Amino acid sequence: MGANIRFSAISVALLALLATATPASAVRRYTKYHHHKAHVRHVAWNPVLRGSHDSLLRQNEEIDRLQLPRIADDTQLEELERTQELVQIQESKGLRISPVIQANKRYVRPWTNLFLTDLSEAFYNEFHAPLQVNSAVRTMEQQYKLRWHNRNAAPEAGENASSHLAGITVDLAKRGLNKAQYKFVVDYLKNLRDLGLIEAADERRTHCLHVMVSDRYTEWRESSHLDAKITGE
Repeated sequence: MGANIRFSAISVALLALLATATPASAVRRYTKYHHHKAHVRHVAWNPVLRGSHDSLLRQNEEIDRLQLPRIADDTQLEELERTQELVQIQESKGLRISPVIQANKRYVRPWTNLFLTDLSEAFYNEFHAPLQVNSAVRTMEQQYKLRWHNRNAAPEAGENASSHLAGITVDLAKRGLNKAQYKFVVDYLKNLRDLGLIEAADERRTHCLHVMVSDRYTEWRESSHLDAKITGE
């Protein structure tokens, strides 16, 4: 009995000694760490060009208005390329194409190609650097496979299907753009969106700007060039 009491007393004494021997700096480091963690803030994602379900619906309404097909497979795609209903995107000093895009997928509708030409020229004139196209036309077969590893990709069919399937849409890379370049592109796209000429979405997960171009862009472009010519004269 006496041995047990002595053992308990020694244990209490040792614990007290360890507590008093703990460096104050360790306590401060522990307290500082938790204080820092309590102040971590998450920045809200609030882009100017926010994608939405309604935007997907409008993109599909545009495809229906133009009576364009959703391209099913490579056979249908190659036929549209052969008849030049889809035209090839050309690289230039202001525009480059991601090497991951297959050769037969580097095509879009003619008015979408005009949009790319105009935007890339304006961007190059401002920054002497090129923009990059990350995606252009897709087939339903390709879109179906894309959804296996990208849950945010639009479906290959239905009222909110991807507008890439009609060849009127491109994705522009955001990676590599500095703040000024990014703002330039977003402001350029917002202006066209407000005119009802495009639908645009800043996609966070894929680091790209998704842009669907209406065929009305051609008429607007011709009118703008004519106004500029008249003003210049």
